[in-house]
Amino acid sequence: MKKVAVLGAGSWGTALAMVLCDNQQDVRLWTHNSKQKIKMEKDRKNLKYLPNIDLPDSLRLFDDLSKAIEDVEAIVLVVPTKAIRETCQKLNKVLKQQVPIIHGSKGIEPDSHFRISEMIKEEMLPELVDDVVALSGPSHAEEVSVKHPTTLTAASNSQANAVFTQDIFMNDYFRVYTSTDIIGVELGGALKNIIALGAGISDGLGYGDNAKAALITRGLAEITRLATMKGANPLTFIGLSGVGDLIVTCTSVHSRNWRAGNMLGKGMPLNEVLDQMGMVVEGIRTTEAVNQMSRQEKVEMPITAGIYDVIFEKKTPKEVVDHLMTRNRTNEVDDISSLLIDRFSD
Repeated sequence: MKKVAVLGAGSWGTALAMVLCDNQQDVRLWTHNSKQKIKMEKDRKNLKYLPNIDLPDSLRLFDDLSKAIEDVEAIVLVVPTKAIRETCQKLNKVLKQQVPIIHGSKGIEPDSHFRISEMIKEEMLPELVDDVVALSGPSHAEEVSVKHPTTLTAASNSQANAVFTQDIFMNDYFRVYTSTDIIGVELGGALKNIIALGAGISDGLGYGDNAKAALITRGLAEITRLATMKGANPLTFIGLSGVGDLIVTCTSVHSRNWRAGNMLGKGMPLNEVLDQMGMVVEGIRTTEAVNQMSRQEKVEMPITAGIYDVIFEKKTPKEVVDHLMTRNRTNEVDDISSLLIDRFSD
């Protein structure tokens, strides 16, 4: 049994806490919202995010961060990207021992273009962090919470910490692989949200399966192109945190990014979309960051640029699709082939 604190009581944080409880870990789930904590304790449910799921009896709830992390052997950080830095700053004040930080968040920070692990390492005192692990892959909280088979990747520069994460999470319905390509795993998990917005827009326009299949496939090429430029292994993107996460996020009604894109495709203004969602749509913020990054790195990402134009430049989805379909002719695999050659030529 390991003492583990899960920080963030949204749908994914709650589902991961439930997996750890099933594995007989000593689990503390923290929320910054005192009212949410009281209500979850009373109902033994997370009515806002997973309304039909009973919380395990062994799951303890906290709104006091210092008590939640007391003597823990690992911290699982599952808060929105925009709250990562603030949460790390709070941890610096109350954490008294060095622990691995396992994060389940997916996003890129605008302006800095930092991945989640980079944000954590910049904010946290080095004597408190025994490296960072990214836990990512095709996974909806709604399915994990009812124990449907799910498979993810635990990626870290430290193989030992990746294996530790594998050990505390893995069971007969939740399978975890390890990887040392944390750059690729984090970028795959973040960038697929952009393509999921596009898949939702395509469905909202009524374009059907042909268009969505093309979007997903060419979206994967964009993800691979940028991530390899940033130091990722291109083979990561044929795995769980690449094509696996891309498929599930672009095709499922559980995907908040797909749902947001679907409403945009039907002509709903962005502010109304976000009001109706009632939850963080990470793809919006990530689209801004990655559009900046692609311009800075001079990496061609036409789908990302088009989705950026819909969200931030108020272009109509139809205008963007017409532009994508009438771009100059090119060869499908030349760009990916050159990446593989450059990567492995040594």
